[in-house]
Amino acid sequence: MSDLSAFSLAGRTVLVTGANTGIGQGIALAIGRAGGKVIGVGRSGMDETAGLMAGMGAPFVALQADLASTAAAQAMFDAAWAQHGPIDGLVNNAGIIKRADAVDFSEADWDAVMDINLKAMFFLCQAMGRKALAAGRGAQIVNISSMLSFQGGIRVASYTASKSGVLGITRLLANEWAARGINVNSIAPGYIETNNTEALRADPDRSASILGRIPAGRWGVPSDIGDAAVFLLSRAANYMHGAVIPVDGGWLAR
Repeated sequence: MSDLSAFSLAGRTVLVTGANTGIGQGIALAIGRAGGKVIGVGRSGMDETAGLMAGMGAPFVALQADLASTAAAQAMFDAAWAQHGPIDGLVNNAGIIKRADAVDFSEADWDAVMDINLKAMFFLCQAMGRKALAAGRGAQIVNISSMLSFQGGIRVASYTASKSGVLGITRLLANEWAARGINVNSIAPGYIETNNTEALRADPDRSASILGRIPAGRWGVPSDIGDAAVFLLSRAANYMHGAVIPVDGGWLAR
């Protein structure tokens, strides 16, 4: 038995998608604080995340990839494993959102969101599963779902569909892989201060109605999600499979 805390990620390498900003950046920093190495993946540069990781002396590798392309995403993962691996954990955080009334929602906006939020998530899980199983290694996968995995929301049809799917796929993979040493779980963030919620926070009426329902009385911040991710990536969560942890300030309890 290791002398390290069950919550330590020392010696572990975790690939985090969407690590350039928001929740993904918060997750990367939390992994660094817990002693882990992060491979950050994003569409754009990750200079800010890299600087913050360097400031705490945490190892960080930045990779750019178009996750909308399944082939590109899988090639990125295989190259990351070969060059920086083996990879112990995967956090599928990258996501986009499109807003429009259901009667006006376009097929292009449907496909764009589903490709990133659900399709890329599944095929990165598949890539991780293939590598870990072939190597006879355990692995931890954390998929970022949403409050809209439980609720309908408004004006975000493809986002709601995708995040409901994330929760379903998390459970399916847990059923298939739990006995083979791969933990697949999910975090459902509540309303967090990120780019995706900027439009909501800028709308005084919507912002007030959201805040009024959150028992904690505040919007969440990325580190709230990061610390939960560290738990699910650590040895402390070894017997958790197919679980979803809402980190929502009490939103679902209201």
